[in-house]
Amino acid sequence: MLRLYSNENFPLPVVEELRRLGCDVTTVLETEHAGQAWPDDEVLRYASGENRVLLTLNRKDFFRLHRAQPGHGGIVACTMDIDFPGQARRIHAALIAAGEMRGQLIRVNRPAGGSNQ
Repeated sequence: MLRLYSNENFPLPVVEELRRLGCDVTTVLETEHAGQAWPDDEVLRYASGENRVLLTLNRKDFFRLHRAQPGHGGIVACTMDIDFPGQARRIHAALIAAGEMRGQLIRVNRPAGGSNQ
């Protein structure tokens, strides 16, 4: 089972769809870290310590952390897409294709011509 941790800015409808697809997803809110301005490196450390892949829309900062802390549990960096079910399916497919996520960063982008916000 895919174990994921969604960053605070990550859309809840995507989380819910990933759960319907069989993923074990925990959110920052559920771990009572929401609204605490938790530094990104701490978010990544927490996710990795829980053996979870981090889901985020905060691409720039987590690209930097990926280079600085290559032993993390995995990062999925996404572009914003209001097609929440479609985004969840793309994330799920990318994770399955990637296999072992430890130390990996994968990008899941909104398709060309897709929905914008």
